[in-house]
Amino acid sequence: MTVQRYAKVAGVLLLISVVAGGFGEAYAPSKLIVAGDAAATVANLKSFEFIYRLGFAAFLIESFADITLALIFYALLKPVSRELSLLAAFFGLVGTALFAFAELFYLAPTLFMTVGPLNAFSTGQIDELMLLSLRFYQFAAMIFSGYYGIAWIVRAYLMFRSGYLPKFLGVLMGIGGIGFLARNFLLVLAPVHASPLLLMLLFPGTLMLMVWLLVKGVDVPQWNARVNAQA
Repeated sequence: MTVQRYAKVAGVLLLISVVAGGFGEAYAPSKLIVAGDAAATVANLKSFEFIYRLGFAAFLIESFADITLALIFYALLKPVSRELSLLAAFFGLVGTALFAFAELFYLAPTLFMTVGPLNAFSTGQIDELMLLSLRFYQFAAMIFSGYYGIAWIVRAYLMFRSGYLPKFLGVLMGIGGIGFLARNFLLVLAPVHASPLLLMLLFPGTLMLMVWLLVKGVDVPQWNARVNAQA
């Protein structure tokens, strides 16, 4: 596969990841989860169970795309530094694995509605357990943000140094990665200041990177020069 084809595939996968992630991580939970109201949340889950399950399916699609992107970005950025590119891939894969763990708490309430032994609990208690599981999901999902942020900080540095991708993309993705990392630490050290807006810092860079890879790709002469220099 040529480097330009790698770039195009990366652009398509970024688009898939953004759309699937937007639905599974933002739209579906925001429509179903009512903060502090277990009964209303459970009622939404039962009334809109298909949307609820579709949110999990969207996560699966996003995770498949992100795992493939870890490999593709490793290949695209390897000419700058093989070791750092591999490090970014490792952090990205760990972040995806942690988010997959968090998604188990998202899906768990479907079991609470059907598993026999829970019939020993009252309806109110089961509702509270389901809401607690969703709270665990929201918190556990944010733990992954530190690993995901570091992955993009390293990739941003490699983009900035590459010569075959624009420096401004490296700057934008670096800012986004720092936002993810900052949110991770703030959740642990100062939760009141852990604004979700920090995660939005990655969106402009992701959008620009996606469009650039789809339309422009990489500067092939500069890519070849990097490959030859590394050799």
